[in-house]
Amino acid sequence: MGAGLGIHLHVEGESVVHKLPAHAKLVGLVTFVLLVVALPRDAHSARAALLLVAGAVVVSTRVPLRHVVSRLVVEVPFVVFALVLPFVATGPAMRLGPFTVSRDGVEASIALLLTATTSVLMAVAFATTTSSRDLVRALQHLRLPDRLVQILAFMVRYLGVVGSQAQRMKVARDSRAFRARSLGSWPVIASSAGALFIRSYERGERVHLAMMSRGYTGRMPVTDPLSATGRDWAVAHVPAVLALAALTAVYAA
Repeated sequence: MGAGLGIHLHVEGESVVHKLPAHAKLVGLVTFVLLVVALPRDAHSARAALLLVAGAVVVSTRVPLRHVVSRLVVEVPFVVFALVLPFVATGPAMRLGPFTVSRDGVEASIALLLTATTSVLMAVAFATTTSSRDLVRALQHLRLPDRLVQILAFMVRYLGVVGSQAQRMKVARDSRAFRARSLGSWPVIASSAGALFIRSYERGERVHLAMMSRGYTGRMPVTDPLSATGRDWAVAHVPAVLALAALTAVYAA
């Protein structure tokens, strides 16, 4: 269960990034992103340099390029907003080809694009080198609230199951010559969504009863704790150290 989700995100490999413990990578990722976001708006050179760092991390994972590019789709809303920003922002105006745009808007747009792309690339590098199981173990190791960790664990485990159920329902509708071509199709889709919710809810109840019968007390046992050496922490934080150096250089200039 849950294998379907892992297939789409995690890619097996033997790179240095793959071998790093999940909790060390997660802390390094969050620290790096926070430092990138902390850069001043006009620090475009520093952001471009950190974008190269993120690109180097992605390359070091040895994940196929098409796999990485397909995951950059999550950045589309940020790209759209960045393209609109120069036209809706206020402040001094400037000419950009045939258009008159806000200078502050252009600055903010460039900063947003660089920050979003850098952060997404690092997140993709983390997701493609860390299995869903290791992610849950990392959150447990970092002492996140147990309830939140359990919710995430069950979501990861059963999202593939619910997705498979939804696909089977779609096949059943298609086999009955159903085609969603007009508003009249909405009642059928709504009833399918309702049936999927009921089945998922009932499945959750059965899983909960099965866990209770096996001695579940509200906390998940940690059967395979993570560990990391000083070298692992140092390697995982190399991008964060470079980001801190860039941030320090910007504010010192």
